[in-house]
Amino acid sequence: MYLIALCDDEEADLDKTEQMLRAYENSRPETEFVIERFQSAEHLLRRVKEAEYTPDFILMDIYMPNKLGIEAACELRAMGNRGKIIFLTTSRDHALEAFGVEASQYLVKPISSEKLFSVLDRFLAEEEEARRKYLLLRIEGRIQRIPVSELVYCEAQGKAQHLYLSDGTQYKLRRTMAEIYEMLAGYREFVRVGVAYIVNLEYIESLSTQEIQMDNGKKIFLPRGSYHPLRERYFNYYCESNEVL
Repeated sequence: MYLIALCDDEEADLDKTEQMLRAYENSRPETEFVIERFQSAEHLLRRVKEAEYTPDFILMDIYMPNKLGIEAACELRAMGNRGKIIFLTTSRDHALEAFGVEASQYLVKPISSEKLFSVLDRFLAEEEEARRKYLLLRIEGRIQRIPVSELVYCEAQGKAQHLYLSDGTQYKLRRTMAEIYEMLAGYREFVRVGVAYIVNLEYIESLSTQEIQMDNGKKIFLPRGSYHPLRERYFNYYCESNEVL
C-alpha cells in the first residue's frame, strides 16, 4: 500500500490526476493506493505536521496561492518527509529549484497517462527495493530511516519501543510491539522473543536454554518454553543462510 498526496488548487486538475492514478492502480492488481487530496500547500503541511501523515508520493502543483509548491517542498523536507515529490506545473521556470529540494520528477501539464505511468513504474520499483532495506519511522517528530540490516533488537519498555542498532544508536518510539513486528514480518532474520523483544538472528552470539547473548553484550532472558522453537528457528536460518545441507 502506498500513501499518495495530491496537492493542487484546481479541482479539475485534482480530478484528472486522481483518475489517472486509479487507472494505473486498476491496471496493476498488486498495487494499492490511498489517495488524499489537498487544495492548498498549507492544508498538506498541516496534515503532515499534526496527523503524522507520511505520504510515499506527493504530486504537487508549483503555482498555488499563498505558498508555492517549491516552498512547501522545502518545509516538508525540513519536517523529515522523504517521500518522492513529483511537481506538476504549466511552466519549466522552476525546474532547477525543484531538484534543489530533491524532487524526483518535474512534469509539465498537460500530463499524459503514458508519461505518468512510466514515472510510477520506475518509482514503485525503487520504493519496493527501498522498503526491503529500511524502516521508515516517525521518531521525535521526524521521519527516520532505519537500515533493517543494522537493527540488532527491539525492546518494549512500558508503552514505548526501544530500537538498538549495531553502531550503538538507540531510538525510542510510540508504537506497539505488534506494529513493529508486522513491519519486520517479511524479513526472515527477525524473531519474536516473548512479549518484550524482537531479535535479529544475525546478531546472536550464543544461545542457551536460559538466555540469548547478543554480540553487542546484551543478554535477553528466555521465557519458559521459548528455547526449543527459537533454537529451531535459529539453526534453520543459519543453515539456509550458509547453504548448509
